Amino acid sequence: MAEAQNLKEKAAKGLLWGGISTGGQQVLSLFFGIYLARILTSEDYGLFNMLIVFTSLATLLQESGFIVALINKKEATHKDYNAVFWFSCCMGITLYIIGFLTAPLIADFYHAPELVAGARVLFLWFLVCCTCTVHNAILVKKLMIKERTKADLTAFTISCIVGIIMARQGMGYWSLITQMVVQGIVNTLIRWYYSPWRPTLSFSIQPLKEFFPFSVKLLLTGLFNVVNNNIFSILLGRFYTKSQTGYYAQGYKWGYIAYSVIWGMLNSVSQPVLAQVAQNPEQQQLVLRKLIRFTAFITCPAMLGLAFIAPEFITVTVTDKWVASTPFMQLFCIWGLIIPINNLCTNTIISRGKSNIYMYGTIALDIVQLTTIYLLAPYGLFQMIMGYIAVNFSWFLVWNFFLKRLMPIQTSQVIFRDIFPFLVLSAISICIAYLTTGGIENVYLRLLGKICIVAICYAILLYLSGAVIFRETLQFFQKRIKRSL
Repeated sequence: MAEAQNLKEKAAKGLLWGGISTGGQQVLSLFFGIYLARILTSEDYGLFNMLIVFTSLATLLQESGFIVALINKKEATHKDYNAVFWFSCCMGITLYIIGFLTAPLIADFYHAPELVAGARVLFLWFLVCCTCTVHNAILVKKLMIKERTKADLTAFTISCIVGIIMARQGMGYWSLITQMVVQGIVNTLIRWYYSPWRPTLSFSIQPLKEFFPFSVKLLLTGLFNVVNNNIFSILLGRFYTKSQTGYYAQGYKWGYIAYSVIWGMLNSVSQPVLAQVAQNPEQQQLVLRKLIRFTAFITCPAMLGLAFIAPEFITVTVTDKWVASTPFMQLFCIWGLIIPINNLCTNTIISRGKSNIYMYGTIALDIVQLTTIYLLAPYGLFQMIMGYIAVNFSWFLVWNFFLKRLMPIQTSQVIFRDIFPFLVLSAISICIAYLTTGGIENVYLRLLGKICIVAICYAILLYLSGAVIFRETLQFFQKRIKRSL
């Protein structure tokens, strides 16, 4: 009982600091993003967005699934950490050399000669971040969320300041590239400072061999995911104009920011906490349902609410020059409803050592998504995105099919008891806000009115319905406030 209570307390603290980290980053991203969007053009964002797929791919290859293996291993040794560290460094150097040499081919693919120099500078990020993958894994494994929060917020703030200074000097998309490289450098330095582990020159390949059967499945799965998650950036960069790519990137960014706040908070604790109770299926399904319930409690009003205020939000923040990005923002807010919950399901599967299920399930998902995009391509970009999102929603049932083979969990209970109530309460709150703010002509007052009414109505409905997760959340913050006093 004491162990379970201790785990619960650690998870609660992790959620709090994870929320502060991602929430703080996204608040900063909101203000800095607004400022930059007012200075930069859609072409600047379009060029930068064309290169993002390569950074995602590099991150995946540097870790190669070994980081998750380290987190899941209960008694990881220095030998294990050292082997993964030097592998990651070698991979980072190799990837930079490949990226440097193939930069002209990337530029030719996108018909954008200016990407040659930009790619070679951005890919310096590979060399930096490969040196802190193990340190990051240690911070996650030991639930040192507070330290990760400080590192993330410091790095993000410094990099954003650098980006704004460069943008004001008229350096265009170079400000976005430099911002990312600076963020990687600062983040790496601070993680080294907080992590107690240091590498040695000794190297053994034995730990990599031990991790390989588990990790290779995660790597293959990740490769499919990187291509699938960036498929629209690739298609737009190749077949659409830089401006259209920029509108898509801007709309996707705002939806992704909201999603990142939620998932960043959960991801800080979900994998290590689920791994700690993996040997007890009964307890693990209780932990999983609790996490899903908390996710729905936060995600439903946040993502639906953001989609609701998107037109006013775009006009007020980044001006009407970005109004074409509004539909993209709304679509990806809907996407953000299900993705955190699906990620919790896959984290649970991985925590049970079933990386093969995760691999085959994800590859099948990616194939279905790519097929859907191909079939809907003649009907337009919006139809492709809607089909992509619909597949993600339906795949929740697939992940639950596999979960039922690992633990005593009922899909109907997860949907109708853990998710659906918060979805209904959020929809009711939005309907009330829509009816009461429809006559407000001033866009600023309408935006403020929508936000306040949705938030107030949702809180009242939660209280009247006796939502346990709402009461527990209030009690947690009350305890934190009392301790601080």
